[in-house]
Amino acid sequence: MRLIQAFSRSSAYEWRFLAKNPWDLTMIVWLPLATVLLVWWIFSQTQITDLPIGVIDQDNSPISNTVARYLEASPDITIQQFYHLPATAKAAILQRDIYALVIIPEDFERNILSSKPAPLILQVNAQYGTHSGIIQKSVQSVAGTLSAGVEIKRLIKQGMAPSQAAIAYSPISIQRISLFNAATNYQQFLASTVIPALLHILAMVIGATTIGRELRDKRLGRWYHFIALGYPDLMLENSNSLNSNALQTADKTLYQSVSTPKKLQLTVIAAGLLGKYVWAMLAYSIWAALALWLATRQQAVAVDSLIITYCGLLLLMALSFWLGAIFTLGSFSLRTGLSATGFISAPSYAFAGVTFPYIAISDSAQHWSDALPLTHYLKLHIAQLQMQAPVAISMPIIYGLALATIVAMSLTTLFTKRALAHPERWGAR
Repeated sequence: MRLIQAFSRSSAYEWRFLAKNPWDLTMIVWLPLATVLLVWWIFSQTQITDLPIGVIDQDNSPISNTVARYLEASPDITIQQFYHLPATAKAAILQRDIYALVIIPEDFERNILSSKPAPLILQVNAQYGTHSGIIQKSVQSVAGTLSAGVEIKRLIKQGMAPSQAAIAYSPISIQRISLFNAATNYQQFLASTVIPALLHILAMVIGATTIGRELRDKRLGRWYHFIALGYPDLMLENSNSLNSNALQTADKTLYQSVSTPKKLQLTVIAAGLLGKYVWAMLAYSIWAALALWLATRQQAVAVDSLIITYCGLLLLMALSFWLGAIFTLGSFSLRTGLSATGFISAPSYAFAGVTFPYIAISDSAQHWSDALPLTHYLKLHIAQLQMQAPVAISMPIIYGLALATIVAMSLTTLFTKRALAHPERWGAR
């Protein structure tokens, strides 16, 4: 019964605080909602098409015109402009008006008809890896198609049958089968994984600030007495029925009596912490459900895969709250806690192996990646939602996240007890 009272008092006080502080309420409700919807809208065009390139045609022949026509017909790229001077084209690349330049050299047609090498020159801005890869693939496809056509025509003129000419030109071919995300859907590839990463960052910030503001405002001891014994009545203090002078008088008298609690119970602290974070957890459970609904509404996903992914995301959010609290309580400083959460959570997506191969990073970076909870959740996310892997493959990740959450909550409770025992360190920014 006492633990239930501690939980309900803490949750009621937190609810009243959120109602009176719009910014903290925004961090829990409006900012994550806007983040989920904004990221999904950014990737609403699921495939990259019509990347702008430039062309310099120094040959001006029928075959060079065919090259330009094939380049324009490619769905991934589009010819933004024909240039006459290389300097003008390079200036356009620097200004990001185009991402690549295709140069058709002089005597291009003559070299082809004379069976001499006739290369197309592609200058691509490789600073943008995704753009560069798509453009190179498209231009290579155009060049391969034209080369095949020229060679097959030559072989046919020599008396070879069209089918034999096609085989003779390319006796070895590649049969490519895309196992997962065959349509190269960037909404599925990036948006569905970026959203949990951003929610992870916001959750850690909330974890740091929710308990950190009690330290900063020197109210941690009063919070404990309220949840454990019901006094001082923080709910009454937050009401508008008391004037400012009465609040100041009450604050001076009550601070001396409750700033250093004599008897601390870990179970009461744990129940109070659960009540303090319950509204954030409920809100982020809704945003997690929204994120997964957006990620799966256009594809068939098994119910058990959806359930285990949702459980994993909830565990990631809970773990994020406790980690943020640990960093703040461990340092006795809200500012240090926020700095630590930013240092750990902000770059975590880069180490998760989604955009850059995990196996390609250094050993030390792999160790750091393995220590980040987001890495393990995204492995589960991709396996279940995008690769339709058996649920049993991802169960160890669920067990690991659950264990990490329990350990983090226990550490938060112990760190809160330590902070309550050192009121002289309260008030740090």
